Amino acid sequence: MGLRKKSKSPAVFSHEFVIQNHADIVSCVAMVILLGLMFEITAKFAIMFITVQYNVTYTDVDEGNDSISYYVYGFKDLATIFFYMLIAIILHAVIQEYILDKINRRLHLSKTKHSKFNESGQLAFFYLFSFLWGSSILTGEKFTTDPTLLWEKYPHLHMFFQVKFFYICQIAYWLHALPELYFQKVRKEDIARQLYYICLYIFQITGAYILTLHRLGLILLVPHYLVELLFHASRLFYFSDENKQKGFTLWALLFVMARLLTLTLSVLTFGFGLARAENQDFSVANGNFNTLTIRISCLAAICLTQAWMMWKFINFQLKKWREHAQNQIPKKKVANAKNKQSKKEHKSNASNGTLKTECGTSPRARKAKAS
Repeated sequence: MGLRKKSKSPAVFSHEFVIQNHADIVSCVAMVILLGLMFEITAKFAIMFITVQYNVTYTDVDEGNDSISYYVYGFKDLATIFFYMLIAIILHAVIQEYILDKINRRLHLSKTKHSKFNESGQLAFFYLFSFLWGSSILTGEKFTTDPTLLWEKYPHLHMFFQVKFFYICQIAYWLHALPELYFQKVRKEDIARQLYYICLYIFQITGAYILTLHRLGLILLVPHYLVELLFHASRLFYFSDENKQKGFTLWALLFVMARLLTLTLSVLTFGFGLARAENQDFSVANGNFNTLTIRISCLAAICLTQAWMMWKFINFQLKKWREHAQNQIPKKKVANAKNKQSKKEHKSNASNGTLKTECGTSPRARKAKAS
């Protein structure tokens, strides 16, 4: 009858079924948690997933007995991180389907560029959102103008709501990136590379959160996210038009400056500030981790990470220079071939005793005058 056969839907709970419908499955789990708020029996469990826990209120005598709310961390934060990890998976699928996939259909990229375009597109949205959010938090913090507040009165156990919620969302996002390697069918060649930086983000952001170093972590994350945003935005423009490469030059300059800023603040905090602090006792209850072993471990982890990033940066720049040099060689060969050909034509014309004008026609011979 000329009717097209319908493609068979994958079996329920098979790999293809989970990959195609993972956003809907995760949405159902998130809806179950939200529905738990409607019933009194389950509300106390559901609220643990949705709201930020461990609220501590103090009365400030200097401000006229006004109450100030702070937050500390605890095991219940794992439930909150799990819920917002589900939200991150849903938002990832929305951005992929309604923005990135539509752009990909117009660009007609290869499989390799298609995968990198999706990666840069997702990260560009996240870095932009995190940079704006982190910058808004830093505008109200005093340690941006006085670096000594990064280590004075340590441990900094108490956090404002925005600071704690920022860290919870950061950890949740990078945890969601692990299952996304499976959901997005990332190529085997790219899995190891993406695992490296995902695990580094999880390890260092969680470390700053648990070790009550959220001030240092926040002031280092914001400029780092700005540099990464510029890189992935430049890569998106490059995929749309390979002639648009000016963004990489600005990114290279800011990348080096961000590495120097990170190393400087880290050495000042761990090598000088915390090393001279009076309170250097280990106490999990008080959030005090100012010991020599932990300071050296944190500083070594940061320095090794910056060294690894610089190594990747140098290799990236060398690769770009080689590609640029290889592209220039064919152009020089074509120019030399044209010059040689024009010289040969000039010599052949001179040997024949005829000189052609620019239009390619021989000048007419003059008629002899009649005597």
